[in-house]
Amino acid sequence: MVELTEVHRTYGRGPTAVHALRGVSLTVARGELVAVRGRSGSGKTTLLNLVGGLDAPDGGRIALDGTDLATLGESENLALRRDRIGFVFQSFALLPVLTAAENVGVPMRMRRLPVAEREERVALLLAMVGLADHARQRPEELSGGQQQRVAIARALANRPALLLADEPTGQLDAETGHAVMELLRAVVRGEGEDSEPVTALVATHDATLLDLADRVVELADGTLKDQSRVAASDPSRAVPRPGGVGSGPTILTEP
Repeated sequence: MVELTEVHRTYGRGPTAVHALRGVSLTVARGELVAVRGRSGSGKTTLLNLVGGLDAPDGGRIALDGTDLATLGESENLALRRDRIGFVFQSFALLPVLTAAENVGVPMRMRRLPVAEREERVALLLAMVGLADHARQRPEELSGGQQQRVAIARALANRPALLLADEPTGQLDAETGHAVMELLRAVVRGEGEDSEPVTALVATHDATLLDLADRVVELADGTLKDQSRVAASDPSRAVPRPGGVGSGPTILTEP
């Protein structure tokens, strides 16, 4: 679904230039949930912005579902982001004057879907994220976890093939954040009524959430660390899973 080949991105010039990404190569398979870990400033947000077509690399190639993003014009790029990619942000990015249902419906309004079809899908998505009873509430009337669930529902409005989430639990407490990550995993699996599996790339630095991903990659100073050195046979290197959580795979990471 996603393929990056020797991708570079630098901001500024000369001695003050910031090398956000330095030759990053990464492949994300269809239906895979990949977590990108790394400290602040490691290049996680830059990576997501490039994959989502919000920014362009200085060098290298980025392909989404076989399409080289560099070959797309402005209108084609806009259509790609609207129809094929769903975005989930740390700050939720909900419109404060709109209700939860209206926020979820915004992407479908942009596609000019018929009102009846739009309202039916909004109701389905809010039910899927457990907020059917909060459709008429505005963001200020919802908890942080509820707002993020609305944001996830909105990201799925146009049935995207790819979901990009940038620190989606950064403003949530540990328990609520874990519940949101479990929801994202369920979305990727296509669980729930009328839901369709998607591919997801999630940036996070929260080590307690990484065990819910299919795979974890690590960015450090704009480069992708060598994951082949992880000792899969050493159980002491596994990230502990919180008690009571479902049966996600154990993710092994370097200290």
